[in-house]
Amino acid sequence: MFELKKYQTEAIKKLSDFFKDCRDSQDIKSAFSRSISDSYFPERLYRSYQFDGVPYVCVRIPTGGGKTILGAYTVSTIAKDYLSQDYPITLWLVPTTTIQQQTVAALKSNSDYTDHLNKAFNNHVSIYDIDDVNQIRSQDIGNKAIIVVSTLANLRVTKTTDRKVYQYHENFEPHFAKLSQNHPVFEQLERVTEGDLSENGLNARDLGKIKYSFANLLALYNPLVIVDEAHNARTTLTFETLKRIHPAAIVEFTATPNTTTTNGSNIIFHVSAARLKSEDMIKLPIILTEHSNGWEDAVRDAVLTRDRLAIKAQQDTDYIRPIVLLQAENKGGKVTVETLKQCLIEQHKINESRIAIATGTQRELDGLDLFQPDCPIEFIITMEALKEGWDCSFAYVFCSVKKVSSSKDAEQLLGRVLRMPYAKRRVIEDLNRAYAHIATESLAQAAKQLTDNLISMGFEEMEAASFIRQQDANQAELFGESDNAVTPQPTSINLMLEIKDTVDTTVLTEQDRSSIRISDVNGRQVVTITGKISENLKKEIAKVSVEPTQSIERSVSIHNQSVHAALSPSENGAKFAVIPRLCVMSQGMLELAEKEVFLDAFEWNLLDYPAKIDYKPTEQTKSFIVDLPDKKVKYRELSKDQTFNLNLANTDITQEDLIRWLDQECRQSDVTQSIMIGFLSNIINHLLQRPEITLTTLVRNKYPLSNAITALVSKYREQAAASGYQQTLFANDSKVLTTYDFSYEFKADNYPISANYYTGSFDFQRHFYPQIEDMKAWGEEFDCAQTIDSMEEVKHWVRNLVRRNEASFSLPLAHGNFYPDFIVEMMDGRILIVEYKGGDSKTNQDSAEKRLVGDLWAKHSQGKCLFLMAVKQDDFGQNVKQQILNIIS
Repeated sequence: MFELKKYQTEAIKKLSDFFKDCRDSQDIKSAFSRSISDSYFPERLYRSYQFDGVPYVCVRIPTGGGKTILGAYTVSTIAKDYLSQDYPITLWLVPTTTIQQQTVAALKSNSDYTDHLNKAFNNHVSIYDIDDVNQIRSQDIGNKAIIVVSTLANLRVTKTTDRKVYQYHENFEPHFAKLSQNHPVFEQLERVTEGDLSENGLNARDLGKIKYSFANLLALYNPLVIVDEAHNARTTLTFETLKRIHPAAIVEFTATPNTTTTNGSNIIFHVSAARLKSEDMIKLPIILTEHSNGWEDAVRDAVLTRDRLAIKAQQDTDYIRPIVLLQAENKGGKVTVETLKQCLIEQHKINESRIAIATGTQRELDGLDLFQPDCPIEFIITMEALKEGWDCSFAYVFCSVKKVSSSKDAEQLLGRVLRMPYAKRRVIEDLNRAYAHIATESLAQAAKQLTDNLISMGFEEMEAASFIRQQDANQAELFGESDNAVTPQPTSINLMLEIKDTVDTTVLTEQDRSSIRISDVNGRQVVTITGKISENLKKEIAKVSVEPTQSIERSVSIHNQSVHAALSPSENGAKFAVIPRLCVMSQGMLELAEKEVFLDAFEWNLLDYPAKIDYKPTEQTKSFIVDLPDKKVKYRELSKDQTFNLNLANTDITQEDLIRWLDQECRQSDVTQSIMIGFLSNIINHLLQRPEITLTTLVRNKYPLSNAITALVSKYREQAAASGYQQTLFANDSKVLTTYDFSYEFKADNYPISANYYTGSFDFQRHFYPQIEDMKAWGEEFDCAQTIDSMEEVKHWVRNLVRRNEASFSLPLAHGNFYPDFIVEMMDGRILIVEYKGGDSKTNQDSAEKRLVGDLWAKHSQGKCLFLMAVKQDDFGQNVKQQILNIIS
């Protein structure tokens, strides 16, 4: 059964919390501010894009992160948490016709999507291609969850008569049969104009009437809008287009959102490429081999790489058939599709049955299931036909013989080889990597272009630099001679730049002079720099480079990040000491100290808590009156005392029906169904005792009611956990241990940083990972990190991640977890936790609770662990370094 990855669950949770807040507070801007207060883009202001009262947010996720599955879960989440609808209508916008067709097929037949949607909407789901919307029946709306998939281009026009979605269609007439003039968008619906009269049997008598179009139908029902690859949709015309359909909410998914001040996206959640790697979604690092001696070398090594991977794949637990994607030059170029195919067959003895061509005119992949064991395809030759929508995680090797340029084609094709087979880590390490062979006349350009491609796919600059491993071209057989050989790491990291004059070495230091080599490559002077580039060397190189200064600045920055990454302990095979966890003896068994144990210790039972809820139903509908004063149509909103009170109407739904529905919506993993039904019965009985509330009131407000009950259960659970926490850890008879039976380990390839990483000029030498998460290049925490890094007693340290599941170390608190700032491995093998507190925070209740549990963890470690709540200057006037020396001595 399909399960969301943890980052996907977090993304849905973030959207859920935001939309609940929008619904409850009726203040989208404030809800957005609250939602991003602990996220990676706190400086982003909420932009309404002229959609008053319409939430409009973006989830940033790199290529390979699963935007479609997130979209499917978003539909059900917003239907429940914001729209309060059993069966919403959704418009799903994609960038191209190819992706439109594939999205429709996936939503209709891929069990990962269909199972969720059918469960969420009781098997009442209909998926439509935009060309088939005339099949939607009026009785289906409100009784089925309807998802319509379209390209944005189908709607984005200035003249609406140019698109079918805006045109009159008689099949839509039943949808408008009961349309009342007091409908909120009645005045905004498009009317029949003279431009519509030439088709559809309309005549002059129809002028000014409501147009029976799909766009008007959408406007009637205020659809949820999902926008895939939303960075293509940031124009004024796009916003005007979306306004026509009166969306209830808009959610974007994109790898590269627009972040400008005016049209920038409202980024509510960001997924880093490192996070995708840590959750086994993509293959990284990329082993890049550059070939300057000719395209034949690139093809040769791509074939060799695939052959060696195929041997290793036989040892894996799942079936994998590594595939090479070869990017040919366009017709008229030197290395065309036909040339590449001939090379594979004649020079490398590849059977023609193992080769497929996928171009605009040759579509040899059509009808093939590349995942089937009996499929022979191992080489796919293309120019750009695979750049959108195509997906086969067996693609491991990317080989480009095209002249390296800023083309998007290479970027899109590269994205095809990053997806991990079966979305889980492979047993053989070499199968966790992707491979790129680039034929290039300019070695300086290939790595730079590959980096640019990754950044365009949603990688951060630091990630792109860290995840590229440049392989020397003369190491043709990447995996050595024996099957057991380990993939060699590059001996050095070089930056090659074309120069127009000789570098003035007289002003360089001896170290700088030894790091450069000037040579002739194809008649051009090239300087090769090995290792880190100093500011002075960068300045001298910029004077003679053929590239502009801005380009040199960026190239050097990325190169230095790559060098730094390669020098980090985690990249050089070092191990971080295993950290013992805080545990308790519970009923004779050793258990990790966490919320579930605290709840068990307190014997948590929901029926022990009051079944009373502070719940006030709110009327979400509006009524209007239309009149003809002074022979002119006018309408206005009616007050509550001028309309029928529908809460006093009878309902066919019984109290038992409502309770059963609430049980399904509010189900909890640690509350049995019998206890939950008993609690719900008590809640409903208590509410119905209030004179202003009827059963119909509760039925009409069942979604807000279910959310309120879920929040109440969570509140009671937190109370029980807090009591159990004190009882389990701090009572006189508590049995607490800090033991390696439950331990934590910082793994070399699992540090999924966010976009908010350290970019300062100070060069940290002892941080275990090449990147440092969430740390500014100034301030007291930075000073503390500098102090830790400079101490000879320190072997490695880690800036601890917060709430990254298995990539974070934590200690338990009464409400949640405590993620200490710095985890330090000392030279003598001990573990030191340093939690830095600045200003008044060192004395507040939160700090006191963290100090208690930190001291408890250290106390029971038999001297193997130490804990320090560090401050800039303690009560004795001692600085951070002296505080650390005191505790380790």
